[in-house]
Amino acid sequence: MSQSHAPAPLLELSGITLSFQAVKAISDIGFAVQPGEICALIGPNGAGKSSLLNVINGVYQPQQGSIRFDGVVRQRMNPHDAARRGIARTFQNIALFKGMSVLDNILTGRRLHRRSTWLEQALRLPRARHDDDVQREQAERVLAFLRIQPWRHTPVGTLPYGLQKRVELGRALAAQPRLLLLDEPMAGMNAQEKQEMSLFIRDINRELGTTVVLIEHDIGVVLGLSHHVVVLDYGRKIGDGSPEAVRNDPQVLRAYLGTRHTAPHRQGVPPG
Repeated sequence: MSQSHAPAPLLELSGITLSFQAVKAISDIGFAVQPGEICALIGPNGAGKSSLLNVINGVYQPQQGSIRFDGVVRQRMNPHDAARRGIARTFQNIALFKGMSVLDNILTGRRLHRRSTWLEQALRLPRARHDDDVQREQAERVLAFLRIQPWRHTPVGTLPYGLQKRVELGRALAAQPRLLLLDEPMAGMNAQEKQEMSLFIRDINRELGTTVVLIEHDIGVVLGLSHHVVVLDYGRKIGDGSPEAVRNDPQVLRAYLGTRHTAPHRQGVPPG
């Protein structure tokens, strides 16, 4: 009788350690994310969450450890390589082209899918025109999916904050990633905007099959949205499991509700 095997993780971190000026921002972190999962990274400010996302998509290079993505182990990768292999990212602070339209911002997420050369584009050759049509069609699908078609020609800098966050999500989604990294996608949002963003993230996961790793401070959102939660505190992993298991973990409760404010401040380490 044959045995069924669980699928291999899409993302697996092992022994990741990252230091800035001899101060450890991340210390011996390891966890796995299964295909089709929404994994939340949570923890108090300064826990190392954003730094860990920066390691996953190649912005930072860890001093120790390795990352396996889609079955391939690598020690070093830059953001372009990460994007080419199917990892897309949004940032804690909105990083859109404020003077460009919503549609043009979404189209920037399609750059790795272009097939025509820069010369063909400059000369407006038939392949370049066809390429433009294909990329615009894909961008329009993203606009429809996130319900931002009415603002397609609006300069993104004139939009309300919640819509700008949705456009940034759309730019990442336009790359058709296998793994979507979201750094506080709901930061600064009101309750209604958070609810809408949660629904979009759930739809991206369910309808498109995209695996998601997100940083989020709203525990209610995390418990309602995630399949898997990893908890960091001062660069160390202190929790890893289902939302229910993590919510009842005494060590996690101490990190959030205990005496963290008495710990020494770490100098030279980026926030998050």
